[in-house]
Amino acid sequence: MKFPEKLAHKLNRRVESNALRQLGSSNDLIDFASNDYLGFAQSKAIFDATHTLLVDSGLQRNGATGSRLLTGNHTLYTQTENDIASFHEAESALLFNSGYDANIGFFSAVPQKGDCILYDELIHASIRDGIQLSNATAYKFKHNDCEDVARLIEKAKTNPTTTIYVVTESVFSMDGDTPPLAELAQLCQQHQAYFVVDEAHTLGVFGDKGEGLLQLLNLQHLVFARISTFGKGLGCHGAVILGSQELKSYLINFARSLIYTTGLPPHAVATIQVAYQHLAQNNEARENLRTNINTFNQQKQLLGLKPLFVRSKSAIQCAVIPGNEQVKKIATQLQQQGFNVKAILSPTIPEGQERLRICLHSYNAELEISRLLKSFAALIF
Repeated sequence: MKFPEKLAHKLNRRVESNALRQLGSSNDLIDFASNDYLGFAQSKAIFDATHTLLVDSGLQRNGATGSRLLTGNHTLYTQTENDIASFHEAESALLFNSGYDANIGFFSAVPQKGDCILYDELIHASIRDGIQLSNATAYKFKHNDCEDVARLIEKAKTNPTTTIYVVTESVFSMDGDTPPLAELAQLCQQHQAYFVVDEAHTLGVFGDKGEGLLQLLNLQHLVFARISTFGKGLGCHGAVILGSQELKSYLINFARSLIYTTGLPPHAVATIQVAYQHLAQNNEARENLRTNINTFNQQKQLLGLKPLFVRSKSAIQCAVIPGNEQVKKIATQLQQQGFNVKAILSPTIPEGQERLRICLHSYNAELEISRLLKSFAALIF
């Protein structure tokens, strides 16, 4: 059967703009691309402890067997959610199969018709998709701009029955930068708006025990919902929405991405629980990561590369190199020199903002960071 002409045309346009996505394969290059910030994804200790927990819990089965509302809510779910809620100083925690599922579930179910969602213009695609499924109206605000948020809040408040949700990320996945969280929280409190923060890229990276940036800033009690994912700092899979008991009950009843899908298998939930235990105990990995972030920022300053990079104190460092062809060329040259770095292309990000995305890890050596930046400088200058 012939492939639909409209779809073929869209694929051809991607080829013509040098933006066709393809699945990669594993390699032995020095890792500056993965989100495994603490090395937990490759931890034998976590792997072995997960197996032990499953055996000790009598959960030697491969699947959840159904949705959580039917047969998939095994005892490990409740224990893990209680532990996570305590760790994050939240009333409740609700596990989802992925960060995408969590954001789809939250934004499609919580804001109602007549409500207003204000979201950062650089917000993650999963939040955008959730907003599209919502019956609320939505407006984007300028990136990290509190004045623009205040303006939009005042506009939304002209209807006294409108509930306002303000949405941002604590670290943006394609920039690595951070919004003025304290100012945004205060603004929401002042106007009785509900503050929602995606903490996907701060779990494990910020905080005394890796709790995330909101807890480091002691803002957790001013946030209506926190969404954290486990595929980054925790090195496993799944996500959690942190909030009140009422919010948890509401999501169990109305979040379709939770209700109408098979639950995480016991092994995935056990891995989450063990990863959290290691997070609380493993100061060395976090300290190594913080050292590497500082080293990277110092080296790029010394090499004159700082103007190319988005300002970031996180594990995500991005150098803006406009044009899909140009940034792909530099990424390929660095890969040929042994560094696994990735080019981020339009339309994933706006045209003209294409970038080299470098992820730092606890296991990167100082010499590796230095060699990468020197190689990059030699290609740029």
